[in-house]
Amino acid sequence: MTPSERLLIVDDEPINVKVLVDLLRDSHALVVAKDGPQALSRLEGDVLPDLVLLDVMMPGMDGIEVCRRIKADPRTADIPVIFVTALGQTHDETLGFATGAVDYITKPISPPVVLARVATHLSLRRAKAALRDQNAALEDRVRQRTRDLERTQDVTIRALASLAETRDNETGNHIRRTQHYVRRLAEALRDHPRFAAALDERTIDLLFKSAPLHDIGKVGIPDRILLKPGKLDDGEFTVMKQHAALGRAAIENALEDDGTPERGGFLRYAMEIAAGHHERWDGTGYPAGLAGDAIPLSARLMAVADVYDALISRRVYKPAWTHEQAVDMIARGRGSHFDPDIVDAFLAIAEDFRTIAATYADELEDDAIPEIHSL
Repeated sequence: MTPSERLLIVDDEPINVKVLVDLLRDSHALVVAKDGPQALSRLEGDVLPDLVLLDVMMPGMDGIEVCRRIKADPRTADIPVIFVTALGQTHDETLGFATGAVDYITKPISPPVVLARVATHLSLRRAKAALRDQNAALEDRVRQRTRDLERTQDVTIRALASLAETRDNETGNHIRRTQHYVRRLAEALRDHPRFAAALDERTIDLLFKSAPLHDIGKVGIPDRILLKPGKLDDGEFTVMKQHAALGRAAIENALEDDGTPERGGFLRYAMEIAAGHHERWDGTGYPAGLAGDAIPLSARLMAVADVYDALISRRVYKPAWTHEQAVDMIARGRGSHFDPDIVDAFLAIAEDFRTIAATYADELEDDAIPEIHSL
């Protein structure tokens, strides 16, 4: 037994206290209380006992009530209580166990029985404490491993997205800006009747995580089209539009090859965004010509974010529009290009978009500005 373990002995009869103290003092740190109120006051300090030996029959507050109060206090609820009593009727023991006691010792006490019962319940307490510590350590390791995996996942996503961007005339900051636009739009809509059920905190986090993959399909577009500085002709634009379907196929095929097609996590949203961010509310978009709510919400959010950023961003093939011009353009697309409610939310938080754009602004050299590509 560990000498540092503390026992609280509670009994109103000095002779009973002396017997227990003489028996246990060499192997335990002991604290004594002569009645219920004093016992509870002993439990108010910072150092709590590891076990309580509690007399049942005491004047005023009996042991049953003391035990109830010990178990009702979260600080002391897990301290094992052993009743010490001259009572031996079955209903008394039943009441004691129902109150939270772990064992009974009857008077007159038998020293070997007391030592055995005390040792047993202290051993159980140590085992429970060790198990709690082990579980806490395991949970910490799992949380750390989860954080490590999430960081690795985020880096991988950004690397894949950057691969697509490096083949385009855009920059990595486009990825960051559109991520934050999507999150801010989703937050603005989370209490809207149409979207509240879909936009919980986890979903918003997944949308933020998946947004960088919206143009991953551009890796499949030939350089002569992707990097063309002038306006695309009809044939070239037809090829360019294939990046939406290519993006969805790339993500979906990877999942199927792995044998674990995922439909509930961020890759579900990545597929929706990659495939649908060029769909239009009125059905005139691509690649599938979806209309209205048939377009996934994730893609409708990205459509506003992507167009806004394309308008305000300077590229080798176009000058930047002002924030006000971009806002006006999106407002004019309400109900045709974009979901009307998402546009309304965008207009309400347009200044937040301006702030995000400034925070993650591109650093471009002054050079000649070719003509604007058609959006």
